[in-house]
Amino acid sequence: MKIFLFSCLFLPVFTLCVNAQGSYRAGLLPAVTIDKKLPGDYKLNFKTESRQQLRGGTFGAENALDYDYLLTDFSLIGAKKIAIDKSLTLGYLLRLEDGKIINRSIQQFIATKLYREFKLAHRIAADQTFEPDADTEFRLRYRLAAEIALNGQSVDVNEFYLKINNEYLNALEGGDYDLEIRFVPLLGYKFPADKKLEAGLDYRFSSFIDGDAAEHRFWFGINLYQSI
Repeated sequence: MKIFLFSCLFLPVFTLCVNAQGSYRAGLLPAVTIDKKLPGDYKLNFKTESRQQLRGGTFGAENALDYDYLLTDFSLIGAKKIAIDKSLTLGYLLRLEDGKIINRSIQQFIATKLYREFKLAHRIAADQTFEPDADTEFRLRYRLAAEIALNGQSVDVNEFYLKINNEYLNALEGGDYDLEIRFVPLLGYKFPADKKLEAGLDYRFSSFIDGDAAEHRFWFGINLYQSI
């Protein structure tokens, strides 16, 4: 069952990587996330993330290493559990990029299902990005995420696990539409004191609808999670 699930999530995006054309970026994507449980099935989530480019250019060309600090995000999201396996969230993201401050509002619905060998989460999200001197960007996203224990049937303290995210992101800005596909396989480890560390590839594929301007982004993600 685990192998079948991995194949369903991985194979469509692997095909995109094999047939890669267009431009690309590659770099680092470190993040820290802090969760705080509140009374009444509420929870707060604070996250900070930075994006740093190490190499970029077009496939087939010689592109030298070129470090560039791209942006930093700070987000705060409040969640309310509306059923044992479902929750609604509202949030806000502040982005610092190229000397500008960019604001984003976030709304999400999350449904989680526990199976015998893994946990599966569906997320439907909408967000609106407000940037100076630019049209408002509206995005609608669907993400399927699987968390698979590598020792036994559940993720326990001092054990490794595999997390696989597959997301489809629709964006509309000033009448222009784009679709971005994301595939994120991560290897995680659960520490004592409600702490987890995950590392792996964050692959994003976009600007391919018109057929000649595909963009590939390969980020090495390092995520630290702490519940308090």
